[in-house]
Amino acid sequence: AKAVSNEIQDKEVAAEATQREIDAARKGYAPCGTYNAVLFFCIRDMAGVDPMYQYSLGWFIALFVRSIQGSEKADDLAQRLGNINDHFTYALYQNICRSLFEKDKLLFAFLLCVRVMVGKGSLQPAQQQFLLTGGVGVPEADVPHPQGQEWLSAKAWGEVCRAANVTPALGALPYHVAAHPGEWQAIFDSAAPESEHLPGGFHASLTPFERLMVLRCLRPDKVVPAIQAFVAASFGQRFTEPPPFDLGGSYKESSCASPLLFVLSTGSDPTAALLAFAESMGYGSKIAAISMGQGQGPKAAALIAAARKAGSWVLLQNCHLAPSWMPALEKICESVKPDNTDADFRLWITSMPSAAFPVSILQGGVKMTNEPPAGLRANLRRSYALDPISSPEFFEGCSKPGAFKAMLFGLCFLHAFVQERRKFGPIGWNIPYGAYMRAMLGRGGKGR
Repeated sequence: AKAVSNEIQDKEVAAEATQREIDAARKGYAPCGTYNAVLFFCIRDMAGVDPMYQYSLGWFIALFVRSIQGSEKADDLAQRLGNINDHFTYALYQNICRSLFEKDKLLFAFLLCVRVMVGKGSLQPAQQQFLLTGGVGVPEADVPHPQGQEWLSAKAWGEVCRAANVTPALGALPYHVAAHPGEWQAIFDSAAPESEHLPGGFHASLTPFERLMVLRCLRPDKVVPAIQAFVAASFGQRFTEPPPFDLGGSYKESSCASPLLFVLSTGSDPTAALLAFAESMGYGSKIAAISMGQGQGPKAAALIAAARKAGSWVLLQNCHLAPSWMPALEKICESVKPDNTDADFRLWITSMPSAAFPVSILQGGVKMTNEPPAGLRANLRRSYALDPISSPEFFEGCSKPGAFKAMLFGLCFLHAFVQERRKFGPIGWNIPYGAYMRAMLGRGGKGR
């Protein structure tokens, strides 16, 4: 009996030692969990920008697990955690950007960057708040407005004085601006103030975010390009270049139980792109489309029930026009399980942003937007990713490849240039323009 008792005691001691080792290893991974918790709250807050920007914790965890598997391995724990964080941050950026409107993609990248910096302690929440509000509620430094400086508005001067009480690095800013207004007027008059060096040694002494705060005071119209440069410098250039629209990639992320949702903007219609994709996947004759509206709910439900058995696709168009049927759609989607539905079944949905759209579909589905990208580079990348240019047979099939590819680039560049000029409206020669590459190239690329 004594031998058995000693053996049990030895096993208890060994078990306690093993538990201590497990706890130590677990705590070693705690910084990774803290970092990625910050990222989750970033995407949760995007729902405040648009009600369609909602994502579930289950989807977030599944993406994180894929990053653990796909990130570069390392023997050193700190290096391994860094690899996981870098891989997951960019994977999250790519997946979220796929479902954001163009106007919100830089906002999301900036939010990621700022939240990570706040989490690491390199940025104070008060600094972030100042950039957003101009220091509302912050007391102003008691420095009189420089006399005769009409370029410096009362609003801008008030923000300069409040910035002095937000961070110690800017404590001397109003005094220096008042003593050397000519040096600061040069920043104000510059065509690219975000690229100028701040006078008085401020450029070297301030952090990049504090320089953003100064720019917000003097030239708020240039804050957006400055934020873009800030994100590129902090996270890398790839976080300012959203991935192009990719139906194939979204399809790979989906399953029979996860709907694919196109979030529409004014004038956008992904139907043609979806039908072309269905044709390329062999589902050209196995996709049923129905435009939602009054009385269409039962017909849509019947199409979905038939497609679940046959393993075909269903497209529900303009679901925002049938808000009363959305609870029924939510119940249908909740009933779709891998064990009661053909694995090839896919439910495609298009909808404008709507508060009536079911949250469970938004969180559990694969969301996409299909807008013209912003910037010449992004427009060119998108044009080359679209059919028929993306097809090797089209791109490499000409008997005079040099001349053909040069002409094709010229056409894509002109298209990107005109698309960018849309933002200027009727100024000069341009008018609102809605041409797309498929129309310019001719259907199927005929007429080369």
